[in-house]
Amino acid sequence: MDSLITAAALALAAGDPLGALNRVALRDDPPALALRGIAMAQLGDFDRAKILLRSAARGFGAREAVSRARCVVAEAEIALASRDLGWTGKALETARATLDAHGDHVNAAHARYLEVRRLLLIGQLDAAERALDTLDPALLPPALHAAHELVVTGIAMRRLQTAAARASLARAGQAARQAGIPALLAEVESAAMHLDAPAARCIARGQMRELRLDDVEALLRSDTFVVDACRLAVCHMGTVVPLSRRPVLFALARTLAEAWPGDVPRNTLIAQAFRTRHADETLRARLRVEIGRLRAMLGALAGVHATKHGFALAPRNGCDVAVLAQPVEDDNATLLACLADGQAWSSSSLALALGASQRSVQRALEALATAGRVQSIGRGRVQRWITPPMPGITTALLLHVPLPAN
Repeated sequence: MDSLITAAALALAAGDPLGALNRVALRDDPPALALRGIAMAQLGDFDRAKILLRSAARGFGAREAVSRARCVVAEAEIALASRDLGWTGKALETARATLDAHGDHVNAAHARYLEVRRLLLIGQLDAAERALDTLDPALLPPALHAAHELVVTGIAMRRLQTAAARASLARAGQAARQAGIPALLAEVESAAMHLDAPAARCIARGQMRELRLDDVEALLRSDTFVVDACRLAVCHMGTVVPLSRRPVLFALARTLAEAWPGDVPRNTLIAQAFRTRHADETLRARLRVEIGRLRAMLGALAGVHATKHGFALAPRNGCDVAVLAQPVEDDNATLLACLADGQAWSSSSLALALGASQRSVQRALEALATAGRVQSIGRGRVQRWITPPMPGITTALLLHVPLPAN
């Protein structure tokens, strides 16, 4: 490897893409094309970066398996940065195995982190943790050590383990300062801001207050009976009753919890649960049936008592009742939460992250675009959607990650 290629590679490792381009911008040999592609990716021109990396991969011969594998890893990182999450892990896993077999353990670890970050974005936390357990951060350079701790922080935030998240974030900051890469330091600072930003709202006894992740964790661990509107569940002292597939029952539970310790008129419950302004005998009969189903779902956690005017929620042990609501109440809150990271997402990647059909996501994006809340870039297969980040609000609780049930 000649001196210019070495110098360009060192510049890229230090987060200096312009310095790298100054050395290889006029060269068309495969190593220079690969470095130019990585530099363009660091500058944000992902389309040009992919073209350069594919040209470099074609230029490397069959005997240069390590170089070709590095190009595959770099292209996977570009796909992740551009939120193109539909790629399968087979090519990346093959590249990782090739790098490991030839002794390039650093780039092999980097390939593993790319897969872990993809799993984190689409909400597969268990799979991300299993993959993360195969890596030892003590053997990695500072930049990858920081990446490891950032992934640990992301998982801990979504698990509502704020003490672990703060500890790993502190380690990430220390590793990022050792690496001296500005973009990495900015990512750590952004994670710290999300950890301290409002994550949800607590509605109890007619009062509303904002909660940080620490407060959300404390609320869910307390003896308070919580109707969780972030994950559509009812929680009490470690017991979780998921209602994500029972929207009528959840609407009844939330309405009753917001009115506690008072009762809710029958007409109000009908309007909230069945989305209608006109109550007739048929709907009143249906309400009685749904209230019976809600009693059965809540079991020993709480009862629902009939009153003179309607129904009232009654926790079994006389504890307080609270509603944990999203910081932004919107029918497309989870969609906006994904877009709030400031990256450009494709509709297919959003569908994968949210567990929804691509057509449903496309319809929601079109409605948001008409309202001026999101905007698209490009057309057809290269179309991407962006929105400005929600100021001062963490998106961890808005992501489509269900609570574990007992």
